[in-house]
Amino acid sequence: MGVRRRIAPAEGQAALRAWREGSADRKTTAAAVRFSLEELAERAPGNSVEVRVPPFGVAQCIEGPRHTRGTPPNVIECDAPTWLALATGGLAWSAAVGSGKVSASGLRAELTGLLPLFPDGGATAAGR
Repeated sequence: MGVRRRIAPAEGQAALRAWREGSADRKTTAAAVRFSLEELAERAPGNSVEVRVPPFGVAQCIEGPRHTRGTPPNVIECDAPTWLALATGGLAWSAAVGSGKVSASGLRAELTGLLPLFPDGGATAAGR
Protein backbone atom coordinates (compact mmCIF):
# COMPACT_ATOMS: atom_id res chain seq x y z
CA MET A 1 0.00 0.00 0.00
CA GLY A 2 1.35 3.40 -0.97
CA VAL A 3 1.34 6.71 0.83
CA ARG A 4 -2.04 8.36 1.32
CA ARG A 5 -1.71 11.50 -0.76
CA ARG A 6 -3.26 14.79 0.26
CA ILE A 7 -2.00 16.64 -2.79
CA ALA A 8 -3.34 15.35 -6.11
CA PRO A 9 -0.57 14.61 -8.62
CA ALA A 10 -1.82 17.20 -11.11
CA GLU A 11 -1.96 19.88 -8.39
CA GLY A 12 1.50 18.92 -7.11
CA GLN A 13 3.02 18.98 -10.59
CA ALA A 14 1.49 22.39 -11.28
CA ALA A 15 2.81 23.70 -7.95
CA LEU A 16 6.31 22.44 -8.74
CA ARG A 17 6.22 24.08 -12.18
CA ALA A 18 5.07 27.38 -10.66
CA TRP A 19 7.84 27.23 -8.07
CA ARG A 20 10.49 26.55 -10.71
CA GLU A 21 9.15 29.44 -12.80
CA GLY A 22 9.31 31.77 -9.80
CA SER A 23 5.57 32.41 -9.76
CA ALA A 24 4.58 30.44 -6.65
CA ASP A 25 2.82 32.19 -3.80
CA ARG A 26 2.86 30.79 -0.24
CA LYS A 27 -0.08 28.42 -0.86
CA THR A 28 1.48 27.07 -4.05
CA THR A 29 4.86 26.65 -2.37
CA ALA A 30 3.16 24.72 0.44
CA ALA A 31 1.51 22.42 -2.10
CA ALA A 32 4.83 21.83 -3.88
CA VAL A 33 6.58 20.99 -0.59
CA ARG A 34 3.82 18.66 0.62
CA PHE A 35 3.57 16.92 -2.74
CA SER A 36 7.32 16.35 -2.88
CA LEU A 37 7.40 15.04 0.70
CA GLU A 38 4.60 12.61 -0.18
CA GLU A 39 6.61 11.48 -3.19
CA LEU A 40 9.71 10.94 -1.04
CA ALA A 41 7.70 8.85 1.44
CA GLU A 42 6.30 6.76 -1.40
CA ARG A 43 9.68 6.16 -3.05
CA ALA A 44 11.46 5.38 0.24
CA PRO A 45 8.83 3.94 2.58
CA GLY A 46 9.67 3.56 6.23
CA ASN A 47 9.84 5.39 9.51
CA SER A 48 13.51 5.71 10.41
CA VAL A 49 14.11 9.23 9.05
CA GLU A 50 11.98 12.30 9.55
CA VAL A 51 12.26 15.05 6.92
CA ARG A 52 11.01 18.42 8.15
CA VAL A 53 10.30 21.45 5.97
CA PRO A 54 8.78 23.96 8.35
CA PRO A 55 6.19 25.35 8.36
CA PHE A 56 4.82 23.34 5.42
CA GLY A 57 5.29 19.66 6.11
CA VAL A 58 7.04 16.62 7.45
CA ALA A 59 7.48 13.09 6.16
CA GLN A 60 8.81 9.87 7.56
CA CYS A 61 10.75 7.68 5.18
CA ILE A 62 13.48 5.08 4.75
CA GLU A 63 13.25 1.58 6.18
CA GLY A 64 14.85 0.91 9.53
CA PRO A 65 14.14 1.17 13.22
CA ARG A 66 10.96 3.05 14.02
CA HIS A 67 10.90 5.64 16.77
CA THR A 68 7.77 5.95 18.89
CA ARG A 69 8.33 8.84 21.29
CA GLY A 70 10.20 12.10 21.38
CA THR A 71 12.60 13.41 18.79
CA PRO A 72 13.49 10.78 16.20
CA PRO A 73 17.14 9.73 15.99
CA ASN A 74 17.41 10.62 12.29
CA VAL A 75 16.19 14.09 11.35
CA ILE A 76 16.63 16.18 8.23
CA GLU A 77 15.45 19.78 8.26
CA CYS A 78 15.59 22.67 5.82
CA ASP A 79 13.54 25.57 4.53
CA ALA A 80 11.13 25.30 1.61
CA PRO A 81 13.37 26.86 -1.09
CA THR A 82 16.22 24.51 -0.17
CA TRP A 83 13.95 21.45 -0.11
CA LEU A 84 12.38 22.26 -3.45
CA ALA A 85 15.80 22.93 -5.01
CA LEU A 86 16.92 19.50 -3.75
CA ALA A 87 13.73 17.82 -4.97
CA THR A 88 13.98 19.33 -8.45
CA GLY A 89 17.72 18.93 -8.96
CA GLY A 90 18.68 22.57 -8.58
CA LEU A 91 20.85 21.80 -5.55
CA ALA A 92 22.94 18.74 -4.74
CA TRP A 93 22.56 17.04 -1.35
CA SER A 94 26.27 17.31 -0.54
CA ALA A 95 26.32 21.02 -1.35
CA ALA A 96 23.22 21.69 0.74
CA VAL A 97 24.60 19.85 3.77
CA GLY A 98 28.09 21.31 3.32
CA SER A 99 26.77 24.87 3.18
CA GLY A 100 24.55 24.40 6.23
CA LYS A 101 21.32 24.84 4.27
CA VAL A 102 20.29 21.36 5.46
CA SER A 103 20.54 20.08 9.00
CA ALA A 104 20.97 16.29 8.98
CA SER A 105 21.47 14.36 12.18
CA GLY A 106 21.62 10.61 12.68
CA LEU A 107 23.25 7.71 10.87
CA ARG A 108 20.40 7.31 8.38
CA ALA A 109 19.88 11.03 7.66
CA GLU A 110 21.13 10.81 4.08
CA LEU A 111 19.12 11.38 0.90
CA THR A 112 21.82 11.33 -1.78
CA GLY A 113 20.44 8.29 -3.58
CA LEU A 114 16.87 9.57 -3.48
CA LEU A 115 17.30 13.09 -4.82
CA PRO A 116 16.38 14.72 -7.07
CA LEU A 117 12.80 13.47 -7.02
CA PHE A 118 11.75 15.57 -10.02
CA PRO A 119 14.70 16.49 -12.23
CA ASP A 120 12.17 17.52 -14.87
CA GLY A 121 10.21 19.80 -12.56
CA GLY A 122 7.50 17.29 -11.73
CA ALA A 123 6.29 16.42 -15.20
CA THR A 124 6.74 12.70 -14.51
CA ALA A 125 5.82 12.71 -10.83
CA ALA A 126 3.33 10.51 -9.00
CA GLY A 127 0.77 8.71 -11.03
CA ARG A 128 3.38 7.82 -13.62
